[in-house]
Amino acid sequence: MTQHVSPPRGSADKVPSVSESSAWRGVFAHADVRTLSLLGVLAVLVLIGGITKPDEFLDTRNLQLVLTQASVIGVVTVGMTFVITSGGIDLSVGAIVALASVWATTVATQEYGFAGILFTAVIVGVGCGLVNGLLIAYGAMVPFIATLAMLASARGLALQITDGSTQVITVNSVLDLGERDAYVLGIPPLVLVFAVVTIIGWLVLNRTTFGRRTVAVGGNAEAARLAGIDVRRQRLYLYLLSGLCCGIAAFLLIILSGSGQNTNGNLYELDAIAAAIIGGTLLSGGRGTITGSVLGVLIFTTITNIFALNNLQSDVQQIAKGAIIVAAVLVQRRTASTT
Repeated sequence: MTQHVSPPRGSADKVPSVSESSAWRGVFAHADVRTLSLLGVLAVLVLIGGITKPDEFLDTRNLQLVLTQASVIGVVTVGMTFVITSGGIDLSVGAIVALASVWATTVATQEYGFAGILFTAVIVGVGCGLVNGLLIAYGAMVPFIATLAMLASARGLALQITDGSTQVITVNSVLDLGERDAYVLGIPPLVLVFAVVTIIGWLVLNRTTFGRRTVAVGGNAEAARLAGIDVRRQRLYLYLLSGLCCGIAAFLLIILSGSGQNTNGNLYELDAIAAAIIGGTLLSGGRGTITGSVLGVLIFTTITNIFALNNLQSDVQQIAKGAIIVAAVLVQRRTASTT
């Protein structure tokens, strides 16, 4: 008599199907390859910096400077990653940072101290994001055109506020955050803020309904609408989020520079878009990665630092950045064609 041995209770739930296992392995494999590739590029850059300028590049102060500079554009890039993932674009982030920084450093604003400067920078950023979102989501304007108009308007208003002059910060509580005495275990406060924004951004994009809706809208807006997602409202929220990140970045830039200038945030839009793209975020939407975007920011910031230490001209630096962007896009296209 043959005895049948039943499998342990619950074992069926623990053994996924072959197709399901293969699918998940494919997803993680692509994610790991992208992340490892970016880490490899960053390691090579660190090696180059250590070889060309060992005493200067590997100095603790210089590494802290690299991370601090990456923090400002990094916060902007987190917001940009959400926008691009949804299939949009925001060309106005640099101008919004400039406007928020000069509005927050006027004499009238500084009279309200630390809280007044922080509140003004954030509210100006969110306000600009609201205008962008309303024009794009409810005004049916193309994101490129709407944010280009905001770029011009915000730059012009920033110049009008400052009249071309630099507005120096006199609030000690703000300036003190840029001093070494404010460092926490050797980490500048700006880097800590960047880390918090990055973690929150990762959690929102990967672990919340908001993140899933963002990816769905970027993948196929019409299908997302038919699935019950309010596409217009989602897009409005995304540009509000981008504006919020710009406001936070403006406050960090005020701490870093100790002033507000209408030239602040110059070309931030290009750097943020480039960092997101080389990080693995699809320019056409539907896929975004906060981790990749942060690594992209670190790569570009390290390149800038190496070029500065070696007294190389900025035009060569821009050529190098352009080559990296082209290579990243080609890799994206090849990856997409093989999946």
